[in-house]
Amino acid sequence: MTEARLRWAGLAVLCTSLLVVVMDMTILSLALPAISADLRPGAVELLWMVDIYALVLAGLLVTASAIGDRWGRRRMLVAGFATFGLASLAVLVVDSPAGVIAVRALLGVGGAMIMPSTLSMVRTMFTDPRERATALGCWGATAAVGTALGPIIGGALLEAFRWHSAFLVNVPVMAVAIVAALLLLPESRSERPGTLDPIATVLSVVGMVALVYAVKHTGEHGLTGKGVVAAVVAVVGLVLFVRRCLAQPNPVLEIRLFRERAFSAGVITALCSSIASIAALLLLSQWLQLVRGWSPLESGFALLPMAVAGVLCSLLAPALADRIGARPVLAGGLLVGGIGFLLVFLLPTPLTYAGVAVSLVLVGAGSGSLALASAAIMSGAPADKAGSAAAIEESSYEIGGVLGVAVLGSLAGAVYRADLPVSDLTAAGLDAATGDVVRDSLGGALEVSDLLGPGGASLATQATEAFTHSLTWTGLAGGIVMLAAAALVWWLAPRDLDVSAGH
Repeated sequence: MTEARLRWAGLAVLCTSLLVVVMDMTILSLALPAISADLRPGAVELLWMVDIYALVLAGLLVTASAIGDRWGRRRMLVAGFATFGLASLAVLVVDSPAGVIAVRALLGVGGAMIMPSTLSMVRTMFTDPRERATALGCWGATAAVGTALGPIIGGALLEAFRWHSAFLVNVPVMAVAIVAALLLLPESRSERPGTLDPIATVLSVVGMVALVYAVKHTGEHGLTGKGVVAAVVAVVGLVLFVRRCLAQPNPVLEIRLFRERAFSAGVITALCSSIASIAALLLLSQWLQLVRGWSPLESGFALLPMAVAGVLCSLLAPALADRIGARPVLAGGLLVGGIGFLLVFLLPTPLTYAGVAVSLVLVGAGSGSLALASAAIMSGAPADKAGSAAAIEESSYEIGGVLGVAVLGSLAGAVYRADLPVSDLTAAGLDAATGDVVRDSLGGALEVSDLLGPGGASLATQATEAFTHSLTWTGLAGGIVMLAAAALVWWLAPRDLDVSAGH
């Protein structure tokens, strides 16, 4: 096999691993109802099932990328494949909510080893800047494909098998990925790896975990003592981490990369695109299943327009940047995604799937700028700092996903509850505990309406209308955030930004 073919075959291995990690996040969200019915977790246990993956992944990204730079990125990737596969296999012996939480935590460890390794290896394998931009476009398109395939494959598996299948599907893929990685991927290390600093490592883990927890907790429960304490710990930990990195000539994470305006513009694009895509998937998948009454599999297919648009635009973004410049494509992607969100607010009520599908296409098309954001981030970093750049980019995705769920999801929840005041529910004959269930989520409201029999029809109608109303107002908020980000990226990105130039 020629060297060029070997590179592209290696890229296929990297993209496949990314595909599985992205799919796994979506599949689990569909499997949660079945897990709940089988294992009967409490509310706190269910929350940890959802949150522990992001907490562990975000906390270990910096550490995993720094070790990979020194130990070997292929070794780190293969170790991540093995960890991910073994964690998925361990679900066969799980018989309690605590076991699922442990499996999810171990999956987070594997994901932290895999995600930055894939990006940094793309940076080192493709030394030609134009080839690198194309490779990163394929990488971005793969993330969009994983987002699309997750609900479809997850829905099909859960209709045919038990919830364990949502985890076990990873095992054969990881086994093949290990063999392919050993055969096709070259080993690479940083020529100037960051200093292994135990204090900085602890600060990064504590700061990132506290940040993710603070955002999630505040989004779900409002401003409480736990959320404030976590936020303070996050700020102190991350500030001390940044100060320590800036004080060292060769730190564990190269914070000085943010001095490059193009790098910062790429990170902001990645962050805001992640906020948009995750929030859209979360809210629209609920709308399709709970308001429209579609099955998980039907909803997965209904979300395809966003993924297809994302794939096509990810592949076209590098060529478009060559023609009109990278700056308009980066800012334009955020602008198009913002218009997609605003469309949900502007559509006439009641919402129809046709209108929502157009919004999905625009949000997906806007996420195509992720490919160019990756190119701006990775091309703007020297090869020996590829691990740091990859860790920063992956952290922006994770934080963006958390913010999308916590901030926009919380706004949707607040509007939903405002449309279902306690006084109205009491007047309808519901006691305080049942009213709390109704106001907590649309799923709870529909369960209560079913228990009420024919008399619950009006409650179901009121709750679904409240949820749709919350979705439209979230569209307005998301659109404003995306448009503001587009303006910021336009200001930050150099007029002559060329991601095909690189270091």
